Amino acid sequence: MSRVSKNPVPIPSNVEVTITAAKITVRGPNGVLEQKLDPQLLLKQENNTLVVGQVTNSKELNAMSGTTRSLVANMVKGVSSGFEKKLQLVGVGYRAQVNGKNINLNLGYSHPINYQIPEDIQVVIPAPTEIVIKGIDKQKVGQIAAEIRAFRQPEPYKGKGIRYEDETVILKEAKKK
Repeated sequence: MSRVSKNPVPIPSNVEVTITAAKITVRGPNGVLEQKLDPQLLLKQENNTLVVGQVTNSKELNAMSGTTRSLVANMVKGVSSGFEKKLQLVGVGYRAQVNGKNINLNLGYSHPINYQIPEDIQVVIPAPTEIVIKGIDKQKVGQIAAEIRAFRQPEPYKGKGIRYEDETVILKEAKKK
């Protein structure tokens, strides 16, 4: 059995978990998330914890049990407290604005970039050079952050571009004569 799947997932008191044969549904104060389950995995709710087990012992099922445990833990955390990613815009004239369900990005191109925000994701811009992406689904929050970052990745000479808050960009030395 996977080392990751041996750890039980704690369930807070304000989160409700429903397990059927084909899927798991997690409800909390922030929303509802669903995930399909492998029929060979056993998911049991004991007191205030969830335990992932497996019917047979195979290499693929062992890996799947650890993945399922991580997905369920992220679902529980998402509906109770949520996830957020912070992006920073570094460069002269780089700025962002929210217009309804669109983000307007000025990134040094000849035209502004308009990015449509999905329904279940919130984007907050506390300063013109900061973007905070919030949501209950960890995968969606990370994907949206990666898509926004892809418009102008940090370049290695001056460090200009969109970077994650905790990202460090290693700058290259300029060519010398």
